[in-house]
Amino acid sequence: MTTSATHTTTAGGVEVAQPTVASHLHDYWRRVRGGDLGSLPAVLGLIVLSLIFAVARETFTSPLNFANLFNQGAQVVFIAMGLIFVLLLGEIDLSAGFASGVCGAVMAILLTNHGWPWYGAIPAALLTGLVIGLVLGLLIAKVGIPSFVVTLAAFLGFQGLLLVLLGGGVNISIRDPFVIALNNKNIPVLWSWILAVAAVAGYALVQLSRRRGRAARGLTTDPIGIVLLRVGGLGAVVLATTAVLTQERAVNPAINSLKGVPIVVPIIAAFLILWTFVLGRTTYGRHVYAVGGNTEAARRAGIPVDRIRISVFVIGSFMAAIGGILAVSRASSVDPNTGGSNILLYSVGAAVIGGTSLFGGKGKVINAVIGGAVIAVIDNGMGLMGFSSGQKFIFTGLILLVAASVDALARRRAAATGTR
Repeated sequence: MTTSATHTTTAGGVEVAQPTVASHLHDYWRRVRGGDLGSLPAVLGLIVLSLIFAVARETFTSPLNFANLFNQGAQVVFIAMGLIFVLLLGEIDLSAGFASGVCGAVMAILLTNHGWPWYGAIPAALLTGLVIGLVLGLLIAKVGIPSFVVTLAAFLGFQGLLLVLLGGGVNISIRDPFVIALNNKNIPVLWSWILAVAAVAGYALVQLSRRRGRAARGLTTDPIGIVLLRVGGLGAVVLATTAVLTQERAVNPAINSLKGVPIVVPIIAAFLILWTFVLGRTTYGRHVYAVGGNTEAARRAGIPVDRIRISVFVIGSFMAAIGGILAVSRASSVDPNTGGSNILLYSVGAAVIGGTSLFGGKGKVINAVIGGAVIAVIDNGMGLMGFSSGQKFIFTGLILLVAASVDALARRRAAATGTR
């Protein structure tokens, strides 16, 4: 039996009503009207901003500038990914920026001053991030100090520690080719296309396998048209991006050819897949959302709340360490301002602009990537148009305020309609 709204399938002798494409889209629109906006405002904002800057400056859409967006925004995106976990619990980490700088400094010092190889210095920087997160988490979860106070103190302390590590302000350069390549070099064109096709094929396989598995268990499934639309949309974005990035970008190709997907892109994609799986498909992820939604209810349900709170700060500082490594790679050096300036504000802004709630319990890792793209586009586009740093800060602050307002209004709408 088929209707305009649903159709039925048989699973194990039991008829299961399955949504059609029309009913699926109608249900999505109902959720949006009920306040469940997700990343929709950020995606629309990203499209509008990109169109504005593309019209204002032709160089904005050049392959060289497009590739630079990924390299310039990598540190913010990785710190924002870690902050997603913290924000899901309704907590805050004000130290993430300078924590990334400290971890980057540890790597640079070991590489340059002590002659360590990259495969020793990078794990040391990551371990530093894990220790930082563990200390912050213990102070917050076990001692009971509010996260705002702990991380504000850490913000000041790490700023001072960075100065101490760098001998009062010395700039330490790095020459390790592997580390420098992480956020400066590109994947060969052939491998860029292989990875792009593999990514689309892998996503299609996951989507179809998930649909088949749910159908076999007698559960409702997304219409095949919606699944194909998702795969086609991702494929169009990935392949179009690869096509642009595999063009020659060098001013003088005869001297130094510059083409291929930046190495940092698959690194971002790998962590996006990892943390999306952790939050969406594991017991730990369900516990994070449960604690963020209602801490007391989660505690009564037997969820180890303190462990969850500690773990999100460990993950946050670990991702900050990766951001610091990529920042040092990008600059080929570390200085007292690494991880400082506007990095923390941009990282928090990226998470919130992307759709993560400041009130806890709502957000996905993809929010960090989308929000980071918005931040990168604003910073890059306004820079090309000749705006001053002050004007860029004002505009970015307004965008963040709008995002926070949308979140607050959406939550109020969801409460009023009973969709939350």
